[in-house]
Amino acid sequence: MSKRLKKQLKIILPIVLGVFLVWYSYNATSAENRAQILRYVKEADPFWVGLSVLLGILGHVSRAVRWNYLLEPMGYKPKLSNNVLIILMSYFANLGIPRTGEILRATALATYEDVPFEKGFGTIVTERVVDVVMLLLIVCLTLFLQTDVILDVLQKKGINLTGIFLLLALGIVGMLIFVTFVKKSSHPFAKKVKSFVNGLLDGVFSIFKMRHKWPFLFHTLFIWGCYIGMLWVIKFTVAETVSLSISQLLVAFVAGAFAMATTNGGIGLYPIAVSNALAIFGISSVSGDAFGWIMWIAQTLMVVVFGAISFLILPLLNRNK
Repeated sequence: MSKRLKKQLKIILPIVLGVFLVWYSYNATSAENRAQILRYVKEADPFWVGLSVLLGILGHVSRAVRWNYLLEPMGYKPKLSNNVLIILMSYFANLGIPRTGEILRATALATYEDVPFEKGFGTIVTERVVDVVMLLLIVCLTLFLQTDVILDVLQKKGINLTGIFLLLALGIVGMLIFVTFVKKSSHPFAKKVKSFVNGLLDGVFSIFKMRHKWPFLFHTLFIWGCYIGMLWVIKFTVAETVSLSISQLLVAFVAGAFAMATTNGGIGLYPIAVSNALAIFGISSVSGDAFGWIMWIAQTLMVVVFGAISFLILPLLNRNK
């Protein structure tokens, strides 16, 4: 398979999958249920939807501030307004073609703030590593808070817990063997893996060496607090989800986060993943679907509207560039 075809498939397949899931979700829902879901979406309280969008914007502003903490040790301090617009623009780009936003972000930073592409891109990679670590911590916290519920669901589905633990043990052993191979091997593949992992670790540990490490950690927590808050406030738009606790909503948050990574902006898959997660706690499919669609529509509209505005405003604010 040629490299060009692989690139095209990486762009096309997530879009096709998202469209298929929308079609599947539509056909798997009765006309009556679709009417109820649409009613929930139309009647969603603008206050809570607006608050969810506001939390999303605050998270992006915080990300822009945090970005400067990574750039400052290299001698760069871009305008905060440029950072915010570049970040919004990159999220908008990712809706169309996954991961192009990161390239666009580093390119725009080089264009408008004279930060070399490779240095800007390096800070973006470091950000992504930190975000992955945060997501893993939230997954672990969710598993801890909802252990009984998750184990009960697995047992009801006939999943053998002994088999799961055995599989995890085999996975850990396999990982240890792989790590040992990478450390001792001189094979080109092993060298590439070693270089990649070392780069990631350097990026993570560089955070603790920076002058503003505590503000950086604060903004990291604030960003993810905003993401969780965006989901939490949406529960007030659907009567059946109002009583959900934060730990229960974390299960939906984790499901939605993985859905966002699978298709472009979670199209099609996000509402399904969130609805299935909420079903664990007795939320009906209609209310779960409505919750998922309201959340997805609010997020997507925020990215589309503010991302498109950023595409227009950024060149105007930097006409001299």
